[in-house]
Amino acid sequence: MNMLKNAQIAIVTGASRGIGAAVARRLAKDGFAVAVNYASSSNEADALVAELTAAGTRAIAIKADVSNADDVRRMFEVTEQQLGKIDVLVNNAGVLKPMPLADTSDALYDHNFDINVRGTFNTLREAAARMNDGGRVVNFSSTTLGLNMPGYAIYNATKAAVEAFTHVFAKELRGRKITVNAVAPGPVATALFLDGKTDEQIQTFANMPPLQRLGQPDDIASVVSFLTGPDAGWVNGQVLRANGGVA
Repeated sequence: MNMLKNAQIAIVTGASRGIGAAVARRLAKDGFAVAVNYASSSNEADALVAELTAAGTRAIAIKADVSNADDVRRMFEVTEQQLGKIDVLVNNAGVLKPMPLADTSDALYDHNFDINVRGTFNTLREAAARMNDGGRVVNFSSTTLGLNMPGYAIYNATKAAVEAFTHVFAKELRGRKITVNAVAPGPVATALFLDGKTDEQIQTFANMPPLQRLGQPDDIASVVSFLTGPDAGWVNGQVLRANGGVA
């Protein structure tokens, strides 16, 4: 937790709802000023910023498509202008639409890689030039990468790329005291996971972990809080699989 509220600045991508919104709330509680990035859900982003501001947090909403390098550059610039130079980057923005590889269209393939991979690449590249020394980067992978379930080939490929970024980028920032880690959630009860699934499918996923439930956004936000806080200063270049023991 920050000793001085709002003294440090965090950008959370895809933060208007789901895990991203939970992360933004938790980082605000931990004392960070927060830039809430969104791509299209402006009403939800504005409502979250209003909530955080009412609780005494400096917060702004910034519309930016993370797959677009110019948008990402502008997101960092606006954050610097309105909040300050960033200390934490959380790369939460992502897309998920399970589909057998043979049935995946070129457009769906491109969309997955544009958001999940290029989006992470764009923010990491910008952070390398603009982040304060001693900062924290948290990327998002997924436990699906270790489960090898049918329908997840393309999604898993994007998350494998994110894990590769994480391991190498941590070493490329040598000398700046910046840690780079990733969180790999298991099934979490968000719209991204639940949409398109039957009740039976959802229950099957809920029964997979030994803890016999779906994860909740706050479960993941707690892990991000640890990785962005002082107690994780010796954790670097790692992937933390927050999945209730499913894999």
